[in-house]
Amino acid sequence: MAEQRIATTSELASDASAGDFFALLKPRVMSLVIFTGLAGMIAAPGHINPAIAFTALLCIAAGAGAAGALNMWYERDIDALMTRTRERPLPARRMEPGAALGFGTVLAVGSVTVMGLGVNWLAAMLLALTILFYVFVYTIWLKPRTPQNIVIGGAAGALAPAVGWAAVTGGVDIGALALFLIVFMWTPPHFWALALYKRGEYDLAGIPMLPVVAGERETRKQIFIYAVLLAPVALSPWAIGIAGTLYGVVATVLSVLFIAAAWAVWKDEGETAARRLFAFSIAYLFVLFLALILDRVAGFAA
Repeated sequence: MAEQRIATTSELASDASAGDFFALLKPRVMSLVIFTGLAGMIAAPGHINPAIAFTALLCIAAGAGAAGALNMWYERDIDALMTRTRERPLPARRMEPGAALGFGTVLAVGSVTVMGLGVNWLAAMLLALTILFYVFVYTIWLKPRTPQNIVIGGAAGALAPAVGWAAVTGGVDIGALALFLIVFMWTPPHFWALALYKRGEYDLAGIPMLPVVAGERETRKQIFIYAVLLAPVALSPWAIGIAGTLYGVVATVLSVLFIAAAWAVWKDEGETAARRLFAFSIAYLFVLFLALILDRVAGFAA
């Protein structure tokens, strides 16, 4: 694989389009990061100038995009081995690696700098931590070495609502921690569901995802355990008073449905239940944080 990373410029196309650069941002992941960051801003106590709020969200988006671009630059050889990722700009040879590296680096430095100068430096430091953790701790260190990669590495994506919270308050407290823990606990069952029906590709790419190392049965059990543990964490914003009745009801219903879907994965040896859980988990996080936003806007929180 090391040899594949050292590709000459002559082997690569130089006609990368604007769409290719946009693809480097991992827009679907970025949209979820922006949304949870927005929820953190709205849930945080206090008020923020709309222009500063927009700047913070723009920086969160750029920071998430930077992490995605740098991840794609480093994993271009692995991406070429998987059907899910082989049409990305780098493995498809529509872009030179140096262009992706430069693009990601500029976005990373720019987003952190603008966040610090335009919002506050705590939010900027958390954003920098998010990018560095995703690239160096998750992508480079954990992902190729341990089946716990997504458990520990999930902290990177889970920091987005804390960044949004810090943008408003200039600090981090139990409310920000509660939102961080929701995304942190949600991440393993979400990605392990995907890994169940993509096990062969992860095995071929040499990535020690849990189904590859521990087997499908253990993975299905762990998904269910995490689903159960996620339920009280999802209810914690209501318990500590940063969300009200609307959020509490939605979180309860969603958590029951998540546990039921995870139970189906544990009992079903096929791919159908895993695919359903993966799709539902995306809707779960979106609706949960939407309920938090609506709850705060409607004034149901204490």
